[in-house]
Amino acid sequence: TESTTPPGTERGELSGVVREPAPVVSGTSLPSLTDPGSEVGFAASAGHLRAVYFGFTNGPDVCPTTLADLTVALRKLDRASQRADRIETLMVTVDPDRDLEILPGYVTSFISNAVAAGSPDAELLAAAAEPFGVGYDVRTLDDGTIEVDHSPFLYVVDDQGRLVLSWQFGTSSDDMASDLGLLLDRYEP
Repeated sequence: TESTTPPGTERGELSGVVREPAPVVSGTSLPSLTDPGSEVGFAASAGHLRAVYFGFTNGPDVCPTTLADLTVALRKLDRASQRADRIETLMVTVDPDRDLEILPGYVTSFISNAVAAGSPDAELLAAAAEPFGVGYDVRTLDDGTIEVDHSPFLYVVDDQGRLVLSWQFGTSSDDMASDLGLLLDRYEP
C-alpha cells in the first residue's frame, strides 16, 4: 500500500483522515463564480494547499459552521506561523439553482480571498465531486421546501492535485490549524 502521510508528520499527529493511496482530484475543473469566464481547478498553487468544501449557501448549520471553523483555523495558523496565505480556499456549490449568483459573496464573508465555483451542468458537478467521494442530493419536498444533503467534509488538496486530508464536520479549529501547519511543513516553497 502506498503511503500518503506527508514526510515529517506521523499518522497520529494529524487529526484529519488520510486516505491511502491519496485520491487524485485534479482531473476536472469548474467554472469560477468569483472570476466569471475562467475555470477553477482543484490542485493548489505550487507550495500551497487548497481547502475545498462542497456545500451550499442556505445551510443552517453545517456549512456556516465549517467555514467559520476554517476561518478561525487560518487566523490561528497565521498568528502561529505567518503561513495562512499559503492556504487557498475553494467552495463548490452543490445547489447551483440557488447559489450561482450569491456564492462568491457568501464564501468571502468568511474568508476574504476564497474562491467560489459551480455549474448548472449536473454531470460536470458530479465528475468534480466523485474523486473526493462527495455525495449530495437536492430535492424539493411536497410543501415546496428545498432540502439539500451533502457529505460533511472539508478537504485539503496539495499542489499535485492529491487529496491529502479530510476533516469530518465538527473538527475543531485548533486541530485544523495544527494539521495545516504540519502539512505546510511538507510543502515549504
